[in-house]
Amino acid sequence: MTERERVMKMSVEQPLWRALAGYRVLTMVYAVGLFVRAHDEFARPWVATAFFTVLVVWTLATLPRVANAASCTKRFLTADLTIALVGILLTRFADSTERIEAGNATLPSIWTAGSVLAFALKGGWRWAAFASTLVAAANLIHRGSPTRDTVHAVILVWVASIAIGYVVEVARASERTLARALEIEAATRERERLARDIHDSVLQVLAMVQRRGAVIGGEAAELGRLAGEQEVALRTLVSGGLRAPDAAVPPARAEERRDGPVDLRTLLTPYAGARVSLAEPGAPVPLPVAAAEELAAAVGAALDNVRRHAGEGAQAWILVEDEPDEVIVTVRDDGPGIPEGRLAQAEGEGRLGVALSIRGRLRDIGGTAELISVPGQGTEVELKVPKGTKETTTARGKAETR
Repeated sequence: MTERERVMKMSVEQPLWRALAGYRVLTMVYAVGLFVRAHDEFARPWVATAFFTVLVVWTLATLPRVANAASCTKRFLTADLTIALVGILLTRFADSTERIEAGNATLPSIWTAGSVLAFALKGGWRWAAFASTLVAAANLIHRGSPTRDTVHAVILVWVASIAIGYVVEVARASERTLARALEIEAATRERERLARDIHDSVLQVLAMVQRRGAVIGGEAAELGRLAGEQEVALRTLVSGGLRAPDAAVPPARAEERRDGPVDLRTLLTPYAGARVSLAEPGAPVPLPVAAAEELAAAVGAALDNVRRHAGEGAQAWILVEDEPDEVIVTVRDDGPGIPEGRLAQAEGEGRLGVALSIRGRLRDIGGTAELISVPGQGTEVELKVPKGTKETTTARGKAETR
């Protein structure tokens, strides 16, 4: 049994249909009892007898029709409501004028409400309003003039049926949401199981090929490098399934995306590789498009510096932190570090990679960039972008101007 079928089996709607079936039988017995008790007072009892014969046969024969929403068809609802309306209008021909003016019940009596409730359970409050309006019109025609008791009864049926119809609509929407959530949960569990299996087999084999290739050298080293890249790509797929940015998005969709926030993770995922590890939250990290692109470009500039100054063999790590007020991205490497005073010397020589590519980008979007380096212990670049600031919302224009 699937999760959706299990939810539908536990549906809160089913007890309502069973209650409706019971209501129709009980109100049928009640209406017949009223007629039997006052049989001698009817002006044309044979008309009432013919109607109640049809009512009893119809009510008992159509019990399967009110078992669930699928069985309760539009054709059945139309016929059922027609019988109720005909019974109301026949009362004036079957009953005496004195009894009608005294406010006695119509032939179907409260059985009529069952027809209206069937509309409510099947189609919601709009269908209920339609059916209860027809019943109200029939009652007013039968009475000739709107008495207080008639108006009260009409309003009661109207309000009750519309309220039940609305509750049914809300229940159905909630059940669909719950069923979808259970399906997602089941798919997530299956994904985690597959990820465990892949981790225990394929990823371990790729990691072993990478290590052995690096030890053997030569062509085996290249094979090991390729195995390392495939390991990272597969690990990213099974852990998050993040897609690359615009390159993997159709042009029309990419253009639409520029009008709203973008998940920063999708822009940083392409940087992950055999020498670059990416650690990110399990949830999206939304930022305005321009702010996210500038931040990702600053990360790319930091990684370029790692490759340029720490060597191709250096290992780098990207850490994404989604704080309540800001987004923090840290880029760290295990290179030799930057000698003290080297950055100031580079700026004096006109080399402005850190000053412009990193700090300048963050400054344009209202953020900050802090570089920490200890000789022999690697370098760490901490990039901070505040959320909801004027700079981040207008950063796109600044980036395009630049």
